[in-house]
Amino acid sequence: MDCHFTPHRRRDAIQERNPGHPIHRGRATLGAMMASNHGNEQDNSRGGRRPKPAAIAEETLKKLFGKLPPHSEEAEIALLGSLMLDPSVIGDIIMHVNKPEQFYGQVNGQVFQAMLDLHNETRAIDLVPLAELLKARGVIDAQDGTEFLVSLAEAVPSARNAVHYARIVADRARLRRLISTAGDIMRLAFDAETTAGESRGAEIVDTAEQMIFEIASEGDTQGPERLSDLLRKEIVRIEMQAEGKGVSGIPTGYYDLDEKLGGLQPGEMIILAARPSMEKTALSLNLAEQVAFGGRTPWSPRDEGAEHAPVGFFSLEMSREALVQRLLSARSGIDAHKIRTGDLGGGGMSSMQAWERINEAAAELYEAPLYIDDSPGLTILQLRAKARRMAERHDLKLIVIDYLQLLTAPGAARESRQVEVSTISRQIKALARELRVPVLCLAQLNRGAEQRERNRPRMSDLRESGSIEQDADVVMLLHREAYYHKDDEEWLNDPDNEDKLTLSELIIAKQRNGPTGVVKLTWDDSTVRFKNHDSRHGGYAGGGADGYGASPIDIVPPIDGAPPGVHVNPPPSNFAPGRPTGPVADHRDGGGPDNPLDEYEDDDLPPV
Repeated sequence: MDCHFTPHRRRDAIQERNPGHPIHRGRATLGAMMASNHGNEQDNSRGGRRPKPAAIAEETLKKLFGKLPPHSEEAEIALLGSLMLDPSVIGDIIMHVNKPEQFYGQVNGQVFQAMLDLHNETRAIDLVPLAELLKARGVIDAQDGTEFLVSLAEAVPSARNAVHYARIVADRARLRRLISTAGDIMRLAFDAETTAGESRGAEIVDTAEQMIFEIASEGDTQGPERLSDLLRKEIVRIEMQAEGKGVSGIPTGYYDLDEKLGGLQPGEMIILAARPSMEKTALSLNLAEQVAFGGRTPWSPRDEGAEHAPVGFFSLEMSREALVQRLLSARSGIDAHKIRTGDLGGGGMSSMQAWERINEAAAELYEAPLYIDDSPGLTILQLRAKARRMAERHDLKLIVIDYLQLLTAPGAARESRQVEVSTISRQIKALARELRVPVLCLAQLNRGAEQRERNRPRMSDLRESGSIEQDADVVMLLHREAYYHKDDEEWLNDPDNEDKLTLSELIIAKQRNGPTGVVKLTWDDSTVRFKNHDSRHGGYAGGGADGYGASPIDIVPPIDGAPPGVHVNPPPSNFAPGRPTGPVADHRDGGGPDNPLDEYEDDDLPPV
């Protein structure tokens, strides 16, 4: 017996007896298909509803292209037949086909939905319950409906190729959605002439890119995993963390920061905020560089660190040339001013030696997958469009934006600056979730910090909108006390302040999924670089996190005459990785216990 796609003959017989049967109306027009989605999707272009889908009828497509929209009725019938023969394959099928809209034949989609409903109710996908459900919904009638379902089971000899059929159905559905989306985009463009606003073109481009990106990402979702497999992965991760062999997110090369955050986590919005001249651009550029090198600093051993990670850097404030100069200075150790002016001699180094170091740094940076866009005056829609394209082409692992308040949102700007900044903040958060990468966004603080004692910043100092701290997963505040005393000779010459001259504090004021606290860094003004905190200036070897090795510049010998194991300023005796060391309100030293050296009198303190 010929059992290959036999339902066609049975369907023809049913239609001859009953021309009005639902099977005869199985083909849904593209216009009807798109109309079925009317009003169900949100419009991300202007904060309101997404425009109504374009009503492109099959007749119009026939006139334009001479054929119907892409579909495979044979694959749809074979897929349904496979489910009738072996309902257990539904778990594999729904990885590719899980919505009735993916079927071109309307009745085929309704039959598939009924099968899904039976499966979700843990009922058998069998002839009798399926026929009862379809009859109750008016999809089939009592006379010919059962015969149609029987014909499905006879369509294929086995369910062995069910996944193959599902992939064909999913592929044709994606092509039809692409055609539908193209119609939407055309209508948007035509309607733009009658819509107010000078930036409608840019908004439409952003909307179009997002719609296409959604189609492209449809098959990227991961399926369910068995708990035993998840547990094995988690145990391996915990072991690596306990042994200091890595972090769960993207390593930054700053040991204390990686310990606090577990690395930069995919999908998170991370705010780095500071007052002007705190060098937040320098820190973000250092982070981007080190992330691009897999978490390696210029002083890290060659075999240390993870694989290179592509980084996208959007600079709305500085030119790409200025950023490259900073990268060369930070990597080579040559004074940034000398690189900018070309006067490389002096300071105990010949011009030839300086050139050698610059060439070495350039050779290293040449291998860094760091992509810089310095387009000024970007709108948030333009930035999102650029970020999507960059992420698609280069598989970005981190996006840096310098800085938030320089972005604009033309539509929201008509209301107030606060509404505009709130819109920008939400869009950045959505971008991180959409691309599944961490987004490090710089932000300005208002003058509130300068009006309180010790000039310490707080989250409430974030300028122009409280939405930023609400949307952010992590908020870090950069503070350098020495900056506020740069003209105070008495303070600068006070021996008690010697360790503060290069001290920088990165205050983790908010972390949605982890502890808060303070990370200490060392600032090198001449090479515009933040380094892991040097033990000689109030830190301790290894940067403070158990399991991390110290970079060469961080290692110091024990103090002569001090008890074994005591360094200049060791970690607190009750220090434990991943645990906050003190309240954020006092960011001075994290609120840790007294220094073990405090037991010495000042006169008895051994020399360093």
